[in-house]
Amino acid sequence: MSESVTGKLDATRARGKLYFMHALGRDALPEAIEIDEKTWRATTFIKHDFFAATGFYRCDETGEKSVVKIARREPFLGLPMKWLGKLIDGRERRFYKKLSDLPNVPGVIGRVGETGFMHAYVEGRPLEKDKPVPDAFFDELLRLIDVLYARGIAVVDTNKPENILLGDDGRPHLIDFQISYDVNDLGGIWPGTAILRQFRKTDIYHVLKHKKRLRPDQLTEAEAEIVDTRSWPVRLHRTLTKPYFIIRRWLFAWLRDKGMLMPEGSK
Repeated sequence: MSESVTGKLDATRARGKLYFMHALGRDALPEAIEIDEKTWRATTFIKHDFFAATGFYRCDETGEKSVVKIARREPFLGLPMKWLGKLIDGRERRFYKKLSDLPNVPGVIGRVGETGFMHAYVEGRPLEKDKPVPDAFFDELLRLIDVLYARGIAVVDTNKPENILLGDDGRPHLIDFQISYDVNDLGGIWPGTAILRQFRKTDIYHVLKHKKRLRPDQLTEAEAEIVDTRSWPVRLHRTLTKPYFIIRRWLFAWLRDKGMLMPEGSK
């Protein structure tokens, strides 16, 4: 393994006194992983936060790229947390597998340890400001949201542009279902169905926000009205989370300056 890659893997190791703030504690992502008699080697570190560590891998035999995500297994303040990692991992794998027939969702390649999995890599890039997308992109993305809704699923995390990829094929691709919602978890009946409808509205709201930012020329009057009129779940979410994120951003910046948290994975 090259020195540069080793350095990136070393960055996934939590340093200082607050290593317990990271999913794998002091450990790094594995340098090599064996799945179905194939060897996958780490190439790029992405992040290592409280809930999971994530990195890019490449197969020795085929050159194929993949993404590895290992959920939390490190205790927190003396409390065992592997159960949480197993729960997060199991839920997210279930979403990937349930949507495996869709070309817009990467397939699962295999398990990684007790709390992790590997999925296929999407050739493309996340949505970025000042980088336009093809004309049909948002129409297809909204149809995809409807396909998921018909299956009882809401993405929930569409507010994050890094979770929506513009593939090299020009099409939208969805990743990261860590906090997604499946109405079947509540038996597919009310109040689960009401929650699903609200989450769908929130997903559409956030997609249209991205559309307004990246393709304002395509935004219809009806869509502009949706973006300008925030639903009560969106307003409630912002009211509850804004103070948290302000404090969290300040605290993590201070900890990084003191050398108690690494720069990566603290976002």
